[in-house]
Amino acid sequence: MGKTIRLTAAQALVRYLGAQMNEAGEPFIAGVWAIFGHGNVAGLGEALHAVKDSLPTYRGHNEQTMAHCAIAYAKQMRRTRAMAVTSSIGPGATNMVTAAALAHVNRLPVLIIPGDVFATRGPDPVLQQIESFGDGTVSANDCFKPVSRYFDRISRPEHLLTALPRAFRTMTDPADCGPATLAFCQDVQAEAYDYPESFFEPRVWYQRRIRPDEDELARAVAAIKAAKRPVIVAGGGVHYSGATDALQSFVETHNIPITETQAGKSALAWDHPLNLGPVGVTGGEPANSVCAEADLVLAVGSRLQDFTTGSWGLFSNPQREMICLNTAAYDAEKHSAMPLQSDARVGLEELGSALQGYRAEPVADTLKADWYSKVDKLTDAPGDGNALPTDMQVVGAVQRASNNDTVVMCAAGTMPGELHKLWKAPRPGAYHMEYGFSCMGYEIAGAMGIKMAQPDRDVICFTGDGTYMMANSEMASAAMMGISFTVVITDNRGFGCINRLQMGTGGAEFNNLLDHAVHESPSAIDFAAHAAAMGATSVKVSSIAELEDALAKRSDVKGPYVVVIDTDPYPSTEYGGTWWEVAVPEVSIRPEVNEKRAAYELAIKERNTK
Repeated sequence: MGKTIRLTAAQALVRYLGAQMNEAGEPFIAGVWAIFGHGNVAGLGEALHAVKDSLPTYRGHNEQTMAHCAIAYAKQMRRTRAMAVTSSIGPGATNMVTAAALAHVNRLPVLIIPGDVFATRGPDPVLQQIESFGDGTVSANDCFKPVSRYFDRISRPEHLLTALPRAFRTMTDPADCGPATLAFCQDVQAEAYDYPESFFEPRVWYQRRIRPDEDELARAVAAIKAAKRPVIVAGGGVHYSGATDALQSFVETHNIPITETQAGKSALAWDHPLNLGPVGVTGGEPANSVCAEADLVLAVGSRLQDFTTGSWGLFSNPQREMICLNTAAYDAEKHSAMPLQSDARVGLEELGSALQGYRAEPVADTLKADWYSKVDKLTDAPGDGNALPTDMQVVGAVQRASNNDTVVMCAAGTMPGELHKLWKAPRPGAYHMEYGFSCMGYEIAGAMGIKMAQPDRDVICFTGDGTYMMANSEMASAAMMGISFTVVITDNRGFGCINRLQMGTGGAEFNNLLDHAVHESPSAIDFAAHAAAMGATSVKVSSIAELEDALAKRSDVKGPYVVVIDTDPYPSTEYGGTWWEVAVPEVSIRPEVNEKRAAYELAIKERNTK
């Protein structure tokens, strides 16, 4: 037997974390976010303190949002690095379940280490322990099972010898990538074991680049060569694979236009002539019109969620073929598509080599010009008047204040749709949208994670007042840590986006905008004062001109900078977009609902007969 070293299980875990490297020679785990409680302070807390100079520990204010910060870091780093997050047993652990689901949906790596019950069961039930009356092996951490790509419960110190390599394999495997959860029994954290020294030797985790199967590649090549009007749907996998240059070379060589999902946006610069822009429900007319007529759709690194496919009503050409190029077989086989299981970069390169001489028919060169001639007017600064600014005008103001180093980010509400349609991303990595889970509360923590990943970037976060109220506590963390980013809070006094959807399905305005909710006193939240109380520099502006003036000062601010502006909750960009299936009640006392139901049934029939 080789040499051993006696460590507690917690000490062994953190030592192992520090020895795992990426291909660039950097630690794969860039840091650990921690809120300590009785379930992790004595074990993991002591172990993390001992390595604080080599593996930094960051203190958050909420378990969910500190996990969001870690996930945004990994997303902006294109999955080449990640972070770990630890909490105590009980509510600290279950607070992270939402973040785990977000990472799972978006195929992003994060190591989640919640404290767990006593493995000995001697003091049961311990503080915050959930007891199952019929299963003695269950704890609250079982909630993580459906939202983790790998789950394990560490109930003996030696379990780490198998659990940790499995967790890292999951986080670094392009096909399986997602959250790994190690539920760490609190007594086991403190137990010692003689671990092999070899377990802690540095290890490099290489990104596996799956090459396409020869037969799948041949079928895909034949289908593309037979197509006259092909189109590419670029998803987040293009970014994660580092395939943006390969994509540009492919489309230019073969004259195939691309469209961009929320996760894929900025795969090509917005003004590239073959970039038709956003696709789907929040898409634009250039992309959606071409997708509707396409005889072949090549989806690259996309989950093909309903917002991308228009609930599978967008790709309406009855002769249409669909090819899904994806590292995950699960995604490559969706909706009976022709699978091409492969890394995005390698797959595009090998497709390109096999398509020698092929060029698609050109699309109308007026599509983009016509689109921008309409929507650019929506983002212009308003003239004189007392009307509240629109969200589109706010987007325009931020666009004019942005530069080549700006990263705009958002997650939920009105702004994802407006940004997908209207934002002009100048280069890859300039657009960061969490729209796989569309999780309210991701924004502020996510902006902090982006800035930690790329300190030289100009990070601007869009958030509404509703989202801000859900999760704003990491503003204080950013202020204390001196992390600089800009937050634009559009205050439309409630949940404006879902209020419009409520109206659009025939419902009465109810329980979304604050004016329509049950309350005794009108809401009068001073968001600028609240942000300032947490340490941010903040200002309330009353016009688009004042917003632009405030944004011009952001480079002078150290720490988070918050700009608040009141906006109109009703307008949205009316151009572009496509049908989205939202079930409308089959019977109702409201004529408006019955009218929408009839339209809904007609849309279902049309979709199902295509």
